[in-house]
Amino acid sequence: MIERVQTGVYGLDELIEGGFPKGRTILVSGGTGAGKTIFGMQYLYRGAVEYGEPGVFVTLDERPELIRQDMTRFNWDIPKLEKKNMIAILDASSARAGFPSEEKYRIPDTSLDVDRLLLRIMQVVDEIGAKRLVLDSVAGLSAHIDSIHEIRRTILKVNYMLMRTDVTAVITSEVPEQGFTAGPMQFSKYGVEEYVADGVIVLHYLGFGTSDTRTLYIRKMRGTRHAEEILPMHITQKGIVVRKPEEPGERIY
Repeated sequence: MIERVQTGVYGLDELIEGGFPKGRTILVSGGTGAGKTIFGMQYLYRGAVEYGEPGVFVTLDERPELIRQDMTRFNWDIPKLEKKNMIAILDASSARAGFPSEEKYRIPDTSLDVDRLLLRIMQVVDEIGAKRLVLDSVAGLSAHIDSIHEIRRTILKVNYMLMRTDVTAVITSEVPEQGFTAGPMQFSKYGVEEYVADGVIVLHYLGFGTSDTRTLYIRKMRGTRHAEEILPMHITQKGIVVRKPEEPGERIY
């Protein structure tokens, strides 16, 4: 029997036989503003608060202080959990931009080297005894890589490293906004992430004026029976909620 890790995303676990397969890597992809970072932090926050599992958030795109501020809209006190070593935010965004960082967990110089990043991730995972990890996002790994072959090799290296740890990982990848009926879908930025990941979840956001539509689609989940339809997703005052099509939604704004 496959051991499960509860996702912390309301309504999702019942659609994937109780949670993510333990020790696997899950790709969460979507366009700008689809909710990928919220998904990742919700996975870590509820993992820490409700399930007692420490987690590491590796940010390659957003500054850690902005992530902490953004999560206050859900009443998630990230600094409190950081003090308890239940969540660690590893700042790789500053090194990527070529600036030093004052974060406790950071890349020690102003150049982002993938091997150094992976070593640092393993150190932080070991230090806090992490069971969960989020890498946000894959695109940040390729900032200084010119060859698509080398980018794909880097992604494979990241996946191999995650397999060697005891974490259940979520990695995010940004894709162009696309309709589910507009031809073949793109599930990742480089076309390799979905093949090395054990699960693929696609977040979709289409907004027009004061109305918006958010959906979640489980493309694959190895070793798991899962919902195959496109499901309504809402960002509420308590975080992301996935609903069955007949259920009413709840708005945060």
